[in-house]
Amino acid sequence: MDDLKGKICVITGGGGVIGASLAEGLGNAGIITVILDINEDAAKKVAKQVKEVTGSASYGMKANVLDKKSLQDVHDKIIKEIGDVDFLINGAGGNSPQATTKLEELTENDIDNLEDGFFGLEMEGFQKVFDLNFTGTLLPSMVFTREMVKRQRGVVLNISSMNAYKPLTKIPAYSAAKSSINNFTEWLSVHFAKVGVRVNAIAPGFFLTNQNRFLLLDEKSGDLTLRGEKIINNTPMGIFGEPGDITGTVLYLLSDMSHFVTGICIPVDGGYSAFGGV
Repeated sequence: MDDLKGKICVITGGGGVIGASLAEGLGNAGIITVILDINEDAAKKVAKQVKEVTGSASYGMKANVLDKKSLQDVHDKIIKEIGDVDFLINGAGGNSPQATTKLEELTENDIDNLEDGFFGLEMEGFQKVFDLNFTGTLLPSMVFTREMVKRQRGVVLNISSMNAYKPLTKIPAYSAAKSSINNFTEWLSVHFAKVGVRVNAIAPGFFLTNQNRFLLLDEKSGDLTLRGEKIINNTPMGIFGEPGDITGTVLYLLSDMSHFVTGICIPVDGGYSAFGGV
């Protein structure tokens, strides 16, 4: 993958666990990474770590993926101080307890407790999760691909989820947003197909992150919750993914090895999407 060396990649939401692991993997391939996060300290911390571990240049900057002006300002700064952006990874996203139902499904025994299900969802929380995941992919794509299109060269990689294929119980906002990302990935790939910009996505299976830990692990004991056990039992490899597990797929989709690949979403899920439950 020598074609990747010296290229510049912007990673939104790069201050998180998966973003940091991705940046390190890209740094090992000789890619210059720009870590964007609403938490500037987190972005700079990851950039420092990437430089120390890989020897590749890395920069941490503050940006709000829901504020177009914020994105335009940081885009202009990158162009001026670092260079043209070759790759964009839309990694900003996450879930929230406010957009999560207490019950997985309603039964006749729950008629008197409807607020524990669909009817108890807070619209503010639902909108926040949907916006963070979908609009937080749309706006950076709009800002960072303009110059790619002018140069007729570039790659966009969106972070989808298993929820995009089959919505998981309890998290309707996250599921709806990730499904929208898959559709948007296909739409944008067709829109850009003749101007040299490829658009793809990956759909990670189940990784332990700060956003989903409350659903998968018991806060006091650290043991798997019933939901966590269900996930492990339905993942043929029987484990949660490690952050580094997605690096190889990402490098492939960014490199010229996938020159004829656009508009797809690759699961990285330990076999979850292939298992029928029996």
